[in-house]
Amino acid sequence: MIIHKVKVYPSKINLPKTKQLAWKIAESANDNVKLDKNSIEMVINRIIDNAAVAIASLNRKPVITSREMALKHPRKNGATLFGVNSKLRFDCEWAAWSNGTAVRELDFHDTFLAADYSHPGDNIPPLTSVAQQKNKSGLDLLRGIITAYEIQVNLVKGICLHKHKVDHIAHLGPSVAAGIGSMLRLNTETIYQAIQQALHTTISTRQSRKGEISSWKAYAPAHASKLAIEAIDRVMRGEGSPSPIYEGEDSVIARILDGKNALYKVPLPKKGQVKTAILETYTKEYSAEYQSQALIDLAKKIKIKIPDLTLIKKIDIFTSHHTHYVIGTGANDPQKMDPNASRETLDHSIMYIFAIALEDGDWHHIKSYSKTRANRKSTIKIWKSIKTHEDKKWTKKYHDPNPKNKSFGAKVIITLNNGKRIVDEIDRADAHPYGMRPFKREDYINKFLKLTDQILDKKESERFLKVVQNLKTLKTGDLWKLNIELKKNKLKRNMREGIF
Repeated sequence: MIIHKVKVYPSKINLPKTKQLAWKIAESANDNVKLDKNSIEMVINRIIDNAAVAIASLNRKPVITSREMALKHPRKNGATLFGVNSKLRFDCEWAAWSNGTAVRELDFHDTFLAADYSHPGDNIPPLTSVAQQKNKSGLDLLRGIITAYEIQVNLVKGICLHKHKVDHIAHLGPSVAAGIGSMLRLNTETIYQAIQQALHTTISTRQSRKGEISSWKAYAPAHASKLAIEAIDRVMRGEGSPSPIYEGEDSVIARILDGKNALYKVPLPKKGQVKTAILETYTKEYSAEYQSQALIDLAKKIKIKIPDLTLIKKIDIFTSHHTHYVIGTGANDPQKMDPNASRETLDHSIMYIFAIALEDGDWHHIKSYSKTRANRKSTIKIWKSIKTHEDKKWTKKYHDPNPKNKSFGAKVIITLNNGKRIVDEIDRADAHPYGMRPFKREDYINKFLKLTDQILDKKESERFLKVVQNLKTLKTGDLWKLNIELKKNKLKRNMREGIF
């Protein structure tokens, strides 16, 4: 890997584009290296994972709405929509919008955490939609997805957005643009301009993940993806973009991030180096914010040690800075302690999540968030007794550059009414690549079968799983086979009219 130093330059200094981060990203995207075998297999795992959570969310209100919008944009030889007959095609940017929302709605697909946060699986819907519309092959799609993961993971390693309350989709726009550019084999100049435009248009604040979290959390990545597709379209027609978008005097870094004295270090592969960043990412076993995954596993284990949960006086969770301030009591969000808060808010409350997992010894993507479940008196009592604390040790482990040592866990101290303390800790989720039982292909398939049970016909389920596992053999024009159809009467509609 090459570490690129990124800083702000005054306008009087004409920074050559070949020295700019966006150009370096574009060069990496345009580097036609051999595809790593393990990376290919992981892409297939993540397509299965995305499909599982997307199908499970098809009749949730935000997904219905996004689908209704996409249905208004039919296009001959366009892209497919999850759940909809594959013979019907739609503009790829609107298919990306709908399918991306379906993937994100349950907060149940993959993650990568470093200097910032990300859900790199968000790259898959827009790349698949563009690939379908442009008649690309399975290998083309694989190349694009592997590139998109590479770029997003390395941006997340090098540039912190949340410090400045900027939403993490600002790294998604450039990664989608780079992935599409790689997949379509565009030249470096075109990809460079698209990356800049995609970043410029996808800057938004973290209010989408603060306070009373709304359905926009599901829409945000799809919106960034749609803008990135439009950026690619514009620059393919010869248009340019704000430049230099990272290093300029009034750039994203200068005016929104660390400012004119900033110095960021972003790693990118050397020319000819295979792209394997996707192997550093990890999926979720439970439908909740990633930093709660290990704590759900820990709660399930601790439950066995406490026969009577009514004896609990208080629970203290010692964890990383990110966990404490984003989903813990350090966020100072009263909504995280409110039984009537939205699902999106509750899945960003480690206090709620730990209380439910401790009581139930399990987690369910629907039942664990129901209003009835959230308002149970015994749950509220445990919930209100929980307090999180930042522990420098856990913060250091969270940021460890070695993937084998990186930790997203915590130490939990449960104090009972008689003064007895139960202490336990966990470094990472059991399903993490370096956890107790890392997710393998069979686990992704089992997750798919579990989430789509009673929704998909067995024949359609088996067809999809067979096709996706042979992705690299799919010929030009065959990528529509990655779509999953439901019977028309199984898809709910939103009959309220909009503009389209």
